[in-house]
Amino acid sequence: MEYVAVLLPSLVVGLLFWFAMKSIFNADKSERQAEARAQAEADAHGGESNHGPNGSPNTGTNAGNGSSTN
Repeated sequence: MEYVAVLLPSLVVGLLFWFAMKSIFNADKSERQAEARAQAEADAHGGESNHGPNGSPNTGTNAGNGSSTN
């Protein structure tokens, strides 16, 4: 019985660590799958999300839109 009393705390901590790591890895796997689905959907639409509201490519700059930062 004394062996159980000595080993039980280590086993409990080991199991808690295992469950924590398993949940972290499952969350990472789910995140990677969601990212892959989003990327595949964006590729399937031909990169339409990179275009502005008027259909022209969105370059990310304010050049030519009449705004002034000076």
